[in-house]
Amino acid sequence: MIHVLELPPAGMPRAWFAHDEADLARKVAATDALQPWEIHDVLTPQELLAASGHDAPDAAARAALPAICALGDAHGWHTPLYRADHLLGRGVLRPEPVPPREALAAALSARGGMACLYWSDAEAIAAFEGADPRLAGEARWWARRALHQQLVELEVLADDQ
Repeated sequence: MIHVLELPPAGMPRAWFAHDEADLARKVAATDALQPWEIHDVLTPQELLAASGHDAPDAAARAALPAICALGDAHGWHTPLYRADHLLGRGVLRPEPVPPREALAAALSARGGMACLYWSDAEAIAAFEGADPRLAGEARWWARRALHQQLVELEVLADDQ
């Protein structure tokens, strides 16, 4: 299970969970200003060309879609290109891999405030118990409390902590 703790610039911290990375992606996209494919996507220049109605990088495609053709020429038509607008900038595609986790974390961070992601129950428990310095001190007491309540509700922790 993945645990998320959002600490907005104003207001109370909010803890929530996702069953797995795909569930996290759906939940992040449901409340994000960007489309899911803008948050994270992997596609080839050939797929981009086909999605735009062209089968090959012929003269018509090059005239209509010079940027896509430049990507195909530069990186190869079947090279996976990664998109993660919150991380890389709007519409940027690059051949270096962008893990979905990094793209989702960037999407959460773009909302303002701070987002803490714990990729397992063990990480969330450790954070609650003091292993995450972002939750240390009296100023973050409410954040730790929100995480604790989430862990108790999910029966990850007993209510006697």
